[in-house]
Amino acid sequence: MNTKICPTCNSALVNGVTGWHFVCKGCGYENAELEPIINSNSAHTLIDETARENGLRTLRVKNFNALLDHIKIYKTPGGRLLEVGCAHGWFLDVASESFEVLGIEPDQAVFNAVSQRHPDTRCGYFPDALAEEEKFDIIVFNDVIEHIPGIDSIIRQCHQHLNKDGLLVLNLPNSQGVFYKLSKLLAKISLPGSFERLWQVGLPSPHLHYFNPVNLGHLIAQHGFEPRAQGELPTLALDGLYERISYTGNQGFVTRAFIYTAVALSLPILKILPSDIIYSISTRKD
Repeated sequence: MNTKICPTCNSALVNGVTGWHFVCKGCGYENAELEPIINSNSAHTLIDETARENGLRTLRVKNFNALLDHIKIYKTPGGRLLEVGCAHGWFLDVASESFEVLGIEPDQAVFNAVSQRHPDTRCGYFPDALAEEEKFDIIVFNDVIEHIPGIDSIIRQCHQHLNKDGLLVLNLPNSQGVFYKLSKLLAKISLPGSFERLWQVGLPSPHLHYFNPVNLGHLIAQHGFEPRAQGELPTLALDGLYERISYTGNQGFVTRAFIYTAVALSLPILKILPSDIIYSISTRKD
């Protein structure tokens, strides 16, 4: 049997909480042996896309505006920006006010919708959807890099497609986040539901990686990037919370109502605890 290797420190991965979950004892990186099924016939029957969009829009747009403010500290507006996995196009909407934007989206149904507002968006995967010589000043992954197999190769390709001093911006889940840590504890006592939900088990594009700020910084640095900034973004907001809880459609009303109430009451406390979302901004080194 082939040994799974950590992409950050090259240590062997060991079995984690479940049969599909693996962890690195050296740096804390976590991996999942789950299979993406984007564009399969059954993929979109697993998610209520309308509820998902309504549940995520407000928080995501707020976070995207904050992320863009951080980007503009290191890159003057006017350059060319690529978003990989642009989904509904919310970040493109925000970024297009400051940069020339291009989005790539692999999900055909989602692409059909976003391309109505952003006609230059391309359907496909990074980097295959780009010409070999295409270059950008900024490449952004918003809640996407954790879904992509072969993460080493992807980051190397980002280096190739960035101009000198170009920025790589990653916005992704945090393995040190309070919800993730709680879900792991529950999974260890045979209550795996929230853990599976955070890894998006059974959905079209499950999570394959979980990083923390330290091992993420090491991964980026070893592929020719110089970290510039790291930080946290809010995980939850009351607006859209019920729809976010509901979009997979596999929970009853009472369960949804209980989760909504518990989370809503916890929001003031959650603001002072480690967030489940981190961002990283790095500069290409030559």
